[in-house]
Amino acid sequence: MSKIHILGIAGTFMGGVAALAREMGHVVEGSDQAIYPPMSTQLEKLGIALAQGYKPGNISADADEIVIGNALSRGNEAVEWVLDSGRKYNSGAQWLAENVLPGRDTLAVAGTHGKTTTTTILSFLLDAAGREPGFLIGGVAEDFGASARLGTGREFVVEADEYDTAFFDKRSKFVHYRPLVAILNNLEYDHADIFPDVAAIQRQFHHLVRTVPRRGRLIVNGHEKTLDEVLAMGCWTPVERFGFDERFEWAARKLADDGSSFVVLHKGTEVGTVQWHLLGDHNVLNATAALAACDAVGVDIAKVIPVLANFSSVKRRLEVIGEANGITVYDDFAHHPTAIRTTLHGLRAKVGKARIVVAMEPRSNSMRLGAHADALAPSLDDADAVVFLARPELPWDAAKVVAAIRGDAHAVPNTDELIASLKSIVKSGDHVVFMSNGGFDGAPRKFLAALKG
Repeated sequence: MSKIHILGIAGTFMGGVAALAREMGHVVEGSDQAIYPPMSTQLEKLGIALAQGYKPGNISADADEIVIGNALSRGNEAVEWVLDSGRKYNSGAQWLAENVLPGRDTLAVAGTHGKTTTTTILSFLLDAAGREPGFLIGGVAEDFGASARLGTGREFVVEADEYDTAFFDKRSKFVHYRPLVAILNNLEYDHADIFPDVAAIQRQFHHLVRTVPRRGRLIVNGHEKTLDEVLAMGCWTPVERFGFDERFEWAARKLADDGSSFVVLHKGTEVGTVQWHLLGDHNVLNATAALAACDAVGVDIAKVIPVLANFSSVKRRLEVIGEANGITVYDDFAHHPTAIRTTLHGLRAKVGKARIVVAMEPRSNSMRLGAHADALAPSLDDADAVVFLARPELPWDAAKVVAAIRGDAHAVPNTDELIASLKSIVKSGDHVVFMSNGGFDGAPRKFLAALKG
């Protein structure tokens, strides 16, 4: 076995690669700029040595291979040292494709939203069916207590990201996986730092479609015109569509407005009823897609549908982190206005007229670049109050967005002021949702601690 150093190890994907390499018996170490839970906790439990900062001195002299995350670019001190030293290096996606996926039936979950949750649901269902799947999820799955495992079964489930692979490989990560079954959950404009428009993302999705064999299956959201356009570029694999339209091969009929109960139909025939803890139409679709993928590899889905009642989901997906003084506090991984809107809409359907207070940080690359600025205010319509974190380095005018928010809203420059502002406006019965795809300076738990006093 070899010694591997992972640059960018605290990212959800690279942290999963680290966990898989460790399980295979490799000695694993890594470095990153910002290391925070839940990934840091998982890595430490695995006995993986972590170093802060991208410094050549953090890379052991006897490392056999350096796996480089896509957050690192030319000019980075560690990257330049790797290139100058002639050391063996690889991307995380290529390492996975070469070391883990050969000989497995890969099930890939792609889409602008819902990848992490759908990957987790699919892994959970396959596990319940006795398939012992391997998986790599872009978050820590509460039901497994980990973001990745090798598994002993034939199937390997991977979150298939359209973001580019590495500074030396500008293809989307998912083209490396060559899945037998691919879920195409949705497709909207995102990643404004690398894609000029939707058409550029569609081209990458078409590259994924090209790799799915004739004996495989494409599970496609039937409501998405952008995905229809991808398939029109060429498709050589059987397609099954899912959605709320009962004319699709796979359909969901909601029994509760908040998405906590729904009937699943296959070709118009009811196959089971899901009763579970997750909320929102988006999660209904995520589950329907996962069930369709299970069927594609021979699982009797009528037998596994009941286990969804025990599904816990993923950390930071509208995760309740605690309650104090009658106030419920949530931590949510929010990266795109559509995800924000559907999450809050699901919560609104559950809590009725109770107040929803949102602490919002525009943290993703697209958010910070202002690509979603016009859609951000409408996505917060279900919130009664919003405290918007407009850090001084935010390169666009947050005042325009804040002014357009339907509920009471104001901006603050840092998380200390955000917590103080929240404390001044919340009251018993409120639901406070922290929304950011970054660490948010630990604000959700700091706020909860402040409430407990």
